[in-house]
Amino acid sequence: MKRTATTILATAALLLAATGCGGDGSAGKTGADGSKQVTLTLNWVPYGEHAPFYYGLQKGYYSAEGIDLKILPGNGSGNTVKQVAQKQTDFGWADSPVLLKSVASGMPVRSLGAYLEKGPSSVEFFTEENIKTPADLKGKTVGGTPGDALYATFPAWLEKNGVKKDEVKVVNVDAAGKIAALAEGKVDAIMGFFHDQAPTIESKTGKKVDVLLFADYGMNLLGTGLIANTQTLQKDPELARKFVRATQKSWADAARDPAGAVGAMVALAENEPAPEVLTKQLTLNLPLLGAEGPPGVNTEAQWTETIDLMSRYAELKDPGAPNAYWDSSYAAQG
Repeated sequence: MKRTATTILATAALLLAATGCGGDGSAGKTGADGSKQVTLTLNWVPYGEHAPFYYGLQKGYYSAEGIDLKILPGNGSGNTVKQVAQKQTDFGWADSPVLLKSVASGMPVRSLGAYLEKGPSSVEFFTEENIKTPADLKGKTVGGTPGDALYATFPAWLEKNGVKKDEVKVVNVDAAGKIAALAEGKVDAIMGFFHDQAPTIESKTGKKVDVLLFADYGMNLLGTGLIANTQTLQKDPELARKFVRATQKSWADAARDPAGAVGAMVALAENEPAPEVLTKQLTLNLPLLGAEGPPGVNTEAQWTETIDLMSRYAELKDPGAPNAYWDSSYAAQG
């Protein structure tokens, strides 16, 4: 029987308490079968984007690399990055703009590759609003969460598309309350990750949702990817290489077998959405992967674009070169 969300969060809390802020996660601890125990903390509670991890777990891709993987739910990319920085978890799955700000603040973390090369940042709304372009947002009320990259870059994205920021009313909404705000008609649209939220909104309301992607209108920020503590990389680079290799295979094969990936998540995840929602979320997620090369392989130009946008519009202070945030040596080129 699957555990409740309360039990899951309590278990995660106990795990973090056991490791402590100065702990070393579980990497390096060897099981009876010789495998290394490794934790991966997600950016949120499990949803369709995470299905490839469960697919790889079920298919044995991690165990084939000598890794005994435990996937833990997250509570926002910012918290996941902090846990990696404090070595409370071995690897993390976090949004790249959040990683940039975290590195700039002094956290010892690096990206091992952004898997969503086309960022999922978007404005979401019910189809009945008849919004077709950014210009149609004039006079609308849009809910956003202060502090995240979408909120910070939204005014610049509007202006880039010929809309003055005072022509759109922005309402501050807590991240957990955005879907409810839209469903209850308190706002006309919300800022968010469309591949996660849109299927959830449709399932809850029975209404069709449309989106405007930032990336489709001149502003692409790299999305979620793998992160690790720099000390972990120095201490055991081979473990990181094995973990990335298994993850790349998991994502590549899940993209070829979405139904299998959803099935694996239903079987192994806790507190996941209904299968039909998972399927929609994963289906929307897969086109965000790079069109060329294996998943997680990025270019300096992609990172430079994200760094530049964050420095201009999201107060990324003293921006460095891509290698200040991203280590390209772990994701195999193919």
